[in-house]
Amino acid sequence: MTTEIVREVVDADTIQSRVAQLGAELTKSLDGEIPVMVSILNGSFMFLTDLARAMDSNVELDFLSLSSFGGETRVNIQMDISTDVTDRHVVIVEDIIDTGMSLAYLREVMSNRGAASVRTVALLDKVKRRIVNVPVELRGFEVGEEHLLGYGLDWEGRFRGLPSLWAVLNIPAFQDDPEVLAVAAYDSDRLRT
Repeated sequence: MTTEIVREVVDADTIQSRVAQLGAELTKSLDGEIPVMVSILNGSFMFLTDLARAMDSNVELDFLSLSSFGGETRVNIQMDISTDVTDRHVVIVEDIIDTGMSLAYLREVMSNRGAASVRTVALLDKVKRRIVNVPVELRGFEVGEEHLLGYGLDWEGRFRGLPSLWAVLNIPAFQDDPEVLAVAAYDSDRLRT
């Protein structure tokens, strides 16, 4: 029954392996520069942490929060970074790129603030949902329409701490009993070892 509602789609080892690859690629592309890595809260904090540790260079970390409204056509900064990005190399770290509206807005903001360069690293990319053509220099995984949870992605604030990614296959059943994910994730033999 549980596998009809939720299913693990990317295990923790696969995520960590891909994050290590992204860290190496990002380090190489920065060619010795010390970037300002900007995490979009709340979903990307786990990815940012692992990505920064996977890099073979010094990095500076900062955080911001965005809100979207008007059917996601308008984006607003709720909590801004404290770092001056003038003449700095900015790396926007996203958990998931969907329509591209928020990312396009944020890239423009960083450019307008005088960033020397702006790159995006996304853990997940829903390319088929893109409305705005926006550059994503590095991506971990291309995903479909499914609702994903774990590794920073949440359901009403829950399940961010899961080390793997889970797809919700039956939203109404999951809404009725979100604990089904906790049972599947925490009661599995895989996580007890």
